[in-house]
Amino acid sequence: MTQTFSILVLNQISANGLKRLPAERYTTAKDIAAPDAVLVRSADMHAMAIAPSVQAIGRAGAGTNNIPVKAMSARGVPVFNAPGANANAVKELVLAGMFMAARNLPGAMRFVAGLDPAMADMDKAVEDGKKHFAGYELAGHTLGVIGLGKIGCLVADAAIKLGMNVLGYDPEITVDAAWSLPSQVKKASSVAEVLKNAHFVTLHVPLLDATRNTVNAGNIGLMKAGAVLLNFSREGIVNDDAVLDALNGKHLGAYVCDFPSAALVGQERVIALPHLGASTREAEENCAIMVADQLREYLEHGNIANAVNFPNVAMARESAYRVAIANANVPNMLGQISTAMAQAGLNIHNMVNKSRGDMAYTVVDVESPVGEGVLAALRAIEGVLAVRYLPQP
Repeated sequence: MTQTFSILVLNQISANGLKRLPAERYTTAKDIAAPDAVLVRSADMHAMAIAPSVQAIGRAGAGTNNIPVKAMSARGVPVFNAPGANANAVKELVLAGMFMAARNLPGAMRFVAGLDPAMADMDKAVEDGKKHFAGYELAGHTLGVIGLGKIGCLVADAAIKLGMNVLGYDPEITVDAAWSLPSQVKKASSVAEVLKNAHFVTLHVPLLDATRNTVNAGNIGLMKAGAVLLNFSREGIVNDDAVLDALNGKHLGAYVCDFPSAALVGQERVIALPHLGASTREAEENCAIMVADQLREYLEHGNIANAVNFPNVAMARESAYRVAIANANVPNMLGQISTAMAQAGLNIHNMVNKSRGDMAYTVVDVESPVGEGVLAALRAIEGVLAVRYLPQP
């Protein structure tokens, strides 16, 4: 019998993304009491009661701050996101932010909006006023990119094409990112080196304990006088008080961000946008499609890609009888799993096990049906967090 799944949808999700979940196997709705999975964009899940039936959560975007990831890990529930799906949208907004700061566009637009259309000498007023908004060109200036994931690499490439010099820093750069990084990018050895040498600094790192306040009172003074700081990552990456002190001291030229905190709103030389980074039709659709595909692959086959709390695991089906096990990363777990299956007379056809920090994940294909007694024995192993049986018809 073919398994069917119900998906609780907490926000408006692109229709093209939901179409990736075929109606004959998936029910998607906003009022499911015991869903198998949850699809979410910005809804805050920290205060909600997440049903015990939930086997996975998919975030149609990159950040997962609105999801209780640690609590889900303890339940053996992977939390998927869509890294890179909104990268082009964010890249374009970063470029827009640099242009706005370099050419003083917000102030110029406010000046024009304040003109009286009935005035007789508007042409003269325009000519007299424009001298207050003279800017500079991006070409020849240095852009510092902190965080060289998909977005950072795209921003670096676009800046090079605009004639800028690019200085990049990322201690956690992946092999894929390193391959896609333009060869013209000069590698920096620290955040401080980037701050000291760039006219523009843009941040593209996740919000973690290690990245919180990456730019702070202790290092913002390293930036060149008149430099522009751009933050399209997360609010906590930059310390607002440090930014305001640097702006008021006439050291920082401008702060461009996607997070209009109360401290920043209305401040001179702050260009704050209402979290528009991924707010394009294309990005929303790309994120929805990507995370829907990942949820489906996990629910039907147990494979994992782009979970923020689980290792990536992919094993081609070689049997109709598959068991997926989430467990603590402790010794002798594979031995206990194999023993439980052997005692039930099950022959293991193929197996893969990977770990990520404290979390481990095992996928096992066996050659005959798996009874409820075996699943109960697996669940009883100390350290096992979740067991799923994924038979194919």
